[in-house]
Amino acid sequence: MLRTGKFVHFIYLIVDLFLISISFIFSFHINQSIIPSNSATGQLYFSLFVIWGISLIYILNRFSLYKTSRNIGLISEFLAVGRAVCYASILAALFIFILKIHIFSRAVFLESVVFLFFFLSFWRFIKRLFVRSLIAKGYFNYNLLVVGADKETELLFQEIADNPFLGVNVVGVLDDKKTGVFAGFKILGGTDKLEYAVKKYFVDDIFVSKYSCGTHVHELIDRCIRLDKTVRLLVDDFGLSSKKLELSYLGPFPLISYLSKTSLGLYGGVKRIIDIVISGLLLILLLPVFIIIAVLIKIISGGTVFYVSKRSGKKGKVFNCYKFCSMVDNADSLKPVLKPKSEVDGPIFKIKNDPRVTSIGKFLRKYSLDELPQLFNVFRGDMSLVGPRPFPVEESDKIEYRHIPRLNIRPGITGLAQIKGRSDLKFNNWMRWDIWYANNLSFGLDMKILLWTIPAVIRANGAY
Repeated sequence: MLRTGKFVHFIYLIVDLFLISISFIFSFHINQSIIPSNSATGQLYFSLFVIWGISLIYILNRFSLYKTSRNIGLISEFLAVGRAVCYASILAALFIFILKIHIFSRAVFLESVVFLFFFLSFWRFIKRLFVRSLIAKGYFNYNLLVVGADKETELLFQEIADNPFLGVNVVGVLDDKKTGVFAGFKILGGTDKLEYAVKKYFVDDIFVSKYSCGTHVHELIDRCIRLDKTVRLLVDDFGLSSKKLELSYLGPFPLISYLSKTSLGLYGGVKRIIDIVISGLLLILLLPVFIIIAVLIKIISGGTVFYVSKRSGKKGKVFNCYKFCSMVDNADSLKPVLKPKSEVDGPIFKIKNDPRVTSIGKFLRKYSLDELPQLFNVFRGDMSLVGPRPFPVEESDKIEYRHIPRLNIRPGITGLAQIKGRSDLKFNNWMRWDIWYANNLSFGLDMKILLWTIPAVIRANGAY
């Protein structure tokens, strides 16, 4: 296995060296007419390209881009490549500036950056598609045994189902209290069947739920280790997950530390600027779309164009949330009658075939076009492009104390809950994703969510 990993690492390195060379050659030859044609200039460009390429290879390796981690998606890999190219290019630019190399063409430099990102990203895209096709055919899959049938393992199974490219084959579940089938997987017996299940089903990894196993968890981990299997501990703290998480030891005692988040600082300020710029541009560019939707609403349903509702924003501040009207004008007055028919758990009210929704409203909701006016909320500062969805005030007042952290930041037009299932997501899972986002804020995460939103809207799953 180690030799295979080294061989793959070597192949990735060779491909990168080839593509980096091609990038520099393309940018050099495209601009050859503006570069002085003499041997000294050629040698200087060659030397700079070598330094640039070596630094890029080093940074790519530091970013773990010479392996195909199943836990990293395509977008995350593209962003990592982008950061590596950016850092290496900054180093090259500093080198040019410090040595005062005036003959180095800006056009060559900028085109090299573009070619480097394109080639290094594109081949990794092809590589990942190839690896995923192999995994789908059963190659490189590993067998997983789960100990404990509880809410945490149920969430784990859902994550595995949503990401088949991980290549995880759940052989079954062990639980001392339950029998039959759990979350679609067969319960193979109690924890006394651990050794038997590991051998019979050729188990590679074992996940143990601390929530279910309780005081017996240390004994189970010890038995797994004696079986020479990797064991991973699932803890019931998904909603508390923080970016600042540290594993340390106090003597022989392992400690997981959740460090408090500091002020949003630079992130908050820059995010607000980005929100203003992007929402402002979209409001201008999408003006014809706004007009068309408004006309269609008037012609087809004959009702009001915009719907305004009171929503809970950052720190519980109430604001007017704007949407295109997708229901009949007296929709709010009909809500108490329909509330017992809600198909969503928790305090949120949702019905798949809501009789209040108009014909044009069904189309607008399916592709989230009814939410376009919220760009005005973003521009004003009531909302952000990315964040937890804002609840109506009467529903927000009913959420539990443990869900309040989602109100520490501005609500968003899109968020993790929307790309993970939208209205089909169970309420507790919805809250967990919102709180996880609030504890792991970053520009990279916001960018991923925005990019993931596009296919989520096109698929229109859970939109009603």
